[in-house]
Amino acid sequence: MNLNSQSANSTDTYSHRLADIVGTAIALLTLTLPVFVIGHYSSANALNNQQPVTHNLQEK
Repeated sequence: MNLNSQSANSTDTYSHRLADIVGTAIALLTLTLPVFVIGHYSSANALNNQQPVTHNLQEK
């Protein structure tokens, strides 16, 4: 049995685990960040674009 392969496997496992964590974080940011940005700007836009409701009543 080669001892060098055992140490290589432990660092290889660590790098795979780190890559999985980083990949998961990137995926979560990619999926959630656009939703929050769109929600933030949509609600701010809706408040700024509201116009008062006026009714013209005509008497006959």
